[in-house]
This record gives sequence, structure tokens and C-alpha cells, in this order.
Amino acid sequence: MNAFPDGFGWGVATAGHQVEGNNTNSDIWLLEHVPGTIFAEPSGDAVDHYHRYRDDIALVASLGFDTFRFSLEWARIEPAPGEFSVAELDHYRDVLVACHEHGLTPVVTFHHFASPRWLLADGGWEDERTPERFARFCDGAMRHLGDLIGVACTLNEPNLPYLLKAMGITGEPPEARVHIPVWVGVAAALGIEPAKVAPFQFNATETGFAIKLAAHRAGRDAIKAIRPDLPVGWTLANTDVQAAPGGEAVADAVRQEANLRFLEASRGDDFVGIQNYGRHVFGAEGLLEPEPGVEVNQQGEEVYPEGLAHTVREAWRVAGVPVLVTENGLATEDDAQRIAYTQAALEGLAECIADGVDVRGYIAWTAFDNFEWIFGYRPEFGLIAVDRATQQRTPKPSAAWLGDVARTNGASLAVPALSV
Repeated sequence: MNAFPDGFGWGVATAGHQVEGNNTNSDIWLLEHVPGTIFAEPSGDAVDHYHRYRDDIALVASLGFDTFRFSLEWARIEPAPGEFSVAELDHYRDVLVACHEHGLTPVVTFHHFASPRWLLADGGWEDERTPERFARFCDGAMRHLGDLIGVACTLNEPNLPYLLKAMGITGEPPEARVHIPVWVGVAAALGIEPAKVAPFQFNATETGFAIKLAAHRAGRDAIKAIRPDLPVGWTLANTDVQAAPGGEAVADAVRQEANLRFLEASRGDDFVGIQNYGRHVFGAEGLLEPEPGVEVNQQGEEVYPEGLAHTVREAWRVAGVPVLVTENGLATEDDAQRIAYTQAALEGLAECIADGVDVRGYIAWTAFDNFEWIFGYRPEFGLIAVDRATQQRTPKPSAAWLGDVARTNGASLAVPALSV
């Protein structure tokens, strides 16, 4: 008997800034270009999905998928406070129409890391006006697009900065930002104090948590006001937090700050999106490096597909709402490794379902090799390769394999012999 229920969704995910290109009015574009930037390279044209979306959507559907996750770019749609671009809304409406023409359920993320530059200048994700402004954006987008959206995600990975803080990567408090070159550069470009620089992706303060939670709820209410029947949730970057001997207290604190409180806040939603790429193990002094000899991805992180099932079970236990896997994937040049990872992750997901966990779908990260934020274009998560000199798309064996899994609703789960 197939472990995946009828109606289970199979798809791939993208995010506007990572694939569209030239998102010049966004705060991320600014962060890429200021002195002291922490980005390895600018996004530039990305993979030009903004102009190639019709062919891209047709390609995704031809591979066998029935779900396509993408994001709306707030900076394009509302280039100035309260000023909506009908041309940009029409663009995203055509993206939605293309999804429906090819039988794909559109899972739409209203905010995937990038915000308008003007929002950052006004205090970004620590400013008390941001939740109302996000709700206004959601309302405007829904009035133009809402009849075509299949599933709505308000915010993407609001909890990620708290994990990054635990890893020692970012998350500085306001008073420390004056010593961080990138925040000093952003502040100078915007004419504000460094303490006010609070971009979504890098903000890990308690004020930021309150603002993000309020924005999620205000956005959810705005979406529901237009389409009460539309499933709405947010998507969380939930790593599998584990403890080495002596690290139990540290791991418990990280789990609470980065995972559990966000899951607790999801209890009133229609679903919670879970995005997992593996595990992080903490000792008494903090994050531990992978054990010598373990398999690692392109970024030097342990390959640990079991993390998906562990975090899905945690979400079901704590949030108590249906789970939609909105991202899961592997950064690797070895496509056979990607298939093996995905196979193991899906086997774990099937066990969750067999045990009664309400899982509604699996959306792989990502459709295309794309711009991976501070890491630039080096990490290769895509099922489809892109030659950025020509923008030619080439599906990898993993795309065909996972597409077959999608066509059979998981019944064909097996790792084929590959010659790649």
C-alpha cells in the first residue's frame, strides 16, 4: 500500500529574489552592493525567471510535478509606501495563470526574505509599523491575485536568524551593529543609524521576534479577509537540534528559541511549512563541527536526511496542525548523492505519515541552481541546472527521478543506477 495519501502534493520551490534577477528596489540588492557586504557575489540577472517563467513552469510540469512554490516580490509590487504597481501585479497574475494552465497548484509565499528598500530605511523588522504595512501589502496582493492562489505562506523562515545566531554567523543586537561593516554600509546608504538596520534574514532580536509574529498574524488575517477558504501558514527553517554529551542545556535553549516557540505560535494556522536540510549538534561550548569522515555537502555540513522526519514529527507534536514540507534538498555537485538523500528523506516522511502525522505535501528545494543568498551561486541545490551565460536549462537525473516519484504519488520510490 502506498504510504502517501491521495491528494498529496509533489512540487518544487523557488523564491523571487533568487531566480528573477534585478530586484533592484529590495533591501537584499542593497546588502549585496554596499561596502563590507557579507554576500559572496551579487544576484544580478539571477536565472532570469522573471522573463522566462512561462517556459520554466512548463518544464516543471513536464517533469511530473503538480505543485509550484514561488514568492511575490514586495519591492516590485509596492515600490513606495502605499503605492502599488498594477503592472507588477499583472506579472504575478500571469505567473499564476501559467501554473493553472499546466496543472500546477500555486503555493505562494508573500515574503521570502527580501523587503522593499524603503521598509529597511524605516527600521525594517524591528519597527512597530511593519506588521500593518505587511498586512496592507497582503491585502493589495490578494485583491489582485487571490482567486488564483492555491496555498498561501505569509513569511519564509522567520526563525532562521535565531539559528544563525546560535551558529555565530549573525544576529547582532542593535548596539553592536555600529561595529559591523555591512550594517554601517547599509546605514550610510539609507541615511540612518546602524542600530536601526534590521533586515528580515539577519534579525535575531526579541523585538524582531515580536514584529515577525505580529506581521504573520496580520498578514494571515488580511489574506483570510479576502479568501476565508484559502489555507494560510508560515514556513519555518527547522533544523534537527541535537545534543552531544554535555550539550543538553545548550541544545534545549537553541531548540526553544529557533524551533519550538515558532511552532507554538503556529497553532492557530491552517498548516505549518517545514523546511529542513539536516541537523545541528551542540556541545557544552556551542555548535560542533561534523565528525571526521562523515558525508558532507558542498558547504561542509553533514548530509543527514533523517532530519526531515525528526522535524516534521516535532512540528506535528508541538503545533498540532497539518504539515506541508515546503523545502528540503541538498547542496551538491553529485546528483546521485542528491537522489540518495531525497530517497532517505522521503522514506522517513512516509514513516511519519504511517504513524498518523498529517503531512499534506513535499516541495523540494529547489527547481533551479540559483542565487543562494550570502553564498552566491556556488551551492547547487537545483533539480535543473542553469548555464547562466546562456540561461539554458538542463534537467538533472534527480529531476526525472523525483518527477517519476511525483507521478506515482511515491509508489516508485527507488534509487536508479545512474551514469552522470
